[in-house]
Amino acid sequence: MESGGRPSLCQFILLGTSSVVTAILYSVYRQKAQVSHELKGAKKIHLGEDLKSILLEAPGKCVPYAVIEGAVRSVKETLNSQFVENCKGVIQRLTLQEHKMVWNRTTHLWNDYSKIIHQRTNTVPFDLVPHEDGVDVAVRVLKPLDSVDLGLETVYEKFHPSIQSFTDVIGHYISGERPKGIQETEEMLKVGATLTGVGELVLDNNSVRLQPPKQGMQYYLSSQDFDSLLQRQESSVRLWKVLTLVFGFAACATLFFILRKQYLQRQERLRLKQMQEEFREHEAQLLSRVTPENRESLKSACVVCLSNFKSCVFLECGHVCSCTECYRALPEPKRCPICRQEVTRVVPLYNS
Repeated sequence: MESGGRPSLCQFILLGTSSVVTAILYSVYRQKAQVSHELKGAKKIHLGEDLKSILLEAPGKCVPYAVIEGAVRSVKETLNSQFVENCKGVIQRLTLQEHKMVWNRTTHLWNDYSKIIHQRTNTVPFDLVPHEDGVDVAVRVLKPLDSVDLGLETVYEKFHPSIQSFTDVIGHYISGERPKGIQETEEMLKVGATLTGVGELVLDNNSVRLQPPKQGMQYYLSSQDFDSLLQRQESSVRLWKVLTLVFGFAACATLFFILRKQYLQRQERLRLKQMQEEFREHEAQLLSRVTPENRESLKSACVVCLSNFKSCVFLECGHVCSCTECYRALPEPKRCPICRQEVTRVVPLYNS
């Protein structure tokens, strides 16, 4: 705390930072909790012969948020892997990622750095069909790239290290960037893979479609089953809740510390004010009892012992109120008996 009783700049910064971080974490926690709550409320529908009858009975032939699980089947053509034979799918994602070491001028260390320099995603129409044979029902999946959890499987991955000459190495050290190589990756959603879809289920012209929800809820096409997907979301909610509580406690503790210091400072000021008033009353009583000849000598008496004369000046407050013997007897840290400010140095007072 500063001498004026106000919180210091560091305390203001700590309180403001912890409050802002708590607000951000709480906002993320509320968003994650909302997503988890919406997932819990999603209607589980079995992909079977009664699917269309369920949608016919639903309002508007639509289930706003439904969970359905099935196997991936292409509608017409399929996508062939560029690197793996007999690997067919309906979604293909090719990625080139650059890896290099970058010199950090602050820490004076080489740090790993990577960025995607090229990515292409190919898709073909596909359906979700039951795992059982002989069930003639299919759900057309629309806008699969809009899902937040697209269950792609990595089918090919290779790292191509960069070939450098001695001149290149010297130039890279001077520039602060050392290329490591290019990583080539192919991901696919294979035909026959099990997929869990969470979204809006609509019956339109005797065709069932799974599409992104219109109410702003999240769209999932996950390789995990629904229970695992829900458990992962709940774990994320618990993590953000713990972070919010930790930073919220830090903000409350900082605020409590500042308010407590303010309260103690105020109590100290009230106590000093009361002591000054009592001292003035006591001094007035003494002055009223002595003769006029002794009043001047009493005013010059030490406020502590009232027997010796005032013989030192306290700095930085500037009060002249004590004799040298009483100053030496003050407890550490020595404070002025009048204003209670800490005494940094003492100047002897000489009366001529």
